[in-house]
Amino acid sequence: MEINILIKKVKKKICDRIKCEKIKIEDKTFLHKKHKNFDSKKFHLKIKIESIELKSKKKIESNRYIFSIINKELKEYIHSIQLFIN
Repeated sequence: MEINILIKKVKKKICDRIKCEKIKIEDKTFLHKKHKNFDSKKFHLKIKIESIELKSKKKIESNRYIFSIINKELKEYIHSIQLFIN
């Protein structure tokens, strides 16, 4: 999957399930390019979400909820995630 398509898909899935005041997703795959087990078909995403809904939950609950929403993408296309919830 191409990175821009993945970003759009992840953003849509999250926004369809959570009320987000703001969401920003960046490709940070370059951080892993020199790693021994680097796979060019898997990406590193930095996800920043501003959401009153998520902020009202415990951090671990919010993270688990996000991961459950994008579970398929995590298994198939994502190597790593940096997740920030404000």
